[in-house]
Amino acid sequence: MRLLIVEDNALLADGLRCGLQLQGMTCDVAGSAAAANAHLASGSYDACVLDLGLPDGDGLALLQRWRTQGQCLPVLVLTARDTLDDKLSGFDCGADDYLTKPFDLQELAARLHALHRRSAGRASDWLQWHDGALRLNLAHCQAWYQGQPVELARREWALLTALVQANGRVLSTEQLHDQLYGFAQEVGSNTINVHVHHLRKKLGADLIETVRGLGFRLGASYCRSAQP
Repeated sequence: MRLLIVEDNALLADGLRCGLQLQGMTCDVAGSAAAANAHLASGSYDACVLDLGLPDGDGLALLQRWRTQGQCLPVLVLTARDTLDDKLSGFDCGADDYLTKPFDLQELAARLHALHRRSAGRASDWLQWHDGALRLNLAHCQAWYQGQPVELARREWALLTALVQANGRVLSTEQLHDQLYGFAQEVGSNTINVHVHHLRKKLGADLIETVRGLGFRLGASYCRSAQP
């Protein structure tokens, strides 16, 4: 899952980024409404964590503009504004969920997974293929292959879930880089190929197809066949 964190408190934003990355998420941070708009214009996200007290405007006004413009990105408001009226205003402006500070990181991660699951039209965090030969728990970043648990590095998991969610669409190396690393990190040109190689070795050679000159996609036998 790729997240946009809109939070002007640098210490809190860095803590959120580090904590959610340990939950298998890739995070970009924007410290203002203008930076958030720039990120949305430049990349694709699965969900957004939105603070309301931004230095260049109110977060609810920003959210309302997004919804008016047709932006359907799932948004979880994370704020110290904790009255019932505050929460109702958040939902009226288009929030999909609302969590008040202080908060528990595990609860935040669980809420984000639930938002992502609903936006993808899934009833469960479990997916399986080929009569259970490959099973994934998307909320807990767990994989089983032929009945055995498989240890996946964080980037391998991010690559796998990006391809699963694309469900047969080809993702370019640049798109996969953004899903795995966000905008902040520069990595070697062969890095995605290395992660693909490791996933094929761990979960089967037919899991990922290379589309020469374009990128990678989920193997044909895995598309539209996942069962909860």
